[in-house]
Amino acid sequence: MGHWEDLWYEIHDSIEREGLTKEFEEQLKKMTNQDKHKHLDTRDKWSYACTKVINNKRKEVNKDE
Repeated sequence: MGHWEDLWYEIHDSIEREGLTKEFEEQLKKMTNQDKHKHLDTRDKWSYACTKVINNKRKEVNKDE
């Protein structure tokens, strides 16, 4: 179970460091109503949401440059 705890910490740390807590929580909420995410376990949902919000931020930064 230790590797799961590491994942939670890494996701939480990444989100906090990037200042994306609000976006992350909004993404998770949005995913609860989407069929394609309905059967994912929590670990996979968190991983997907983390990747999504960080990539969206990077796209916005690159677009502004």
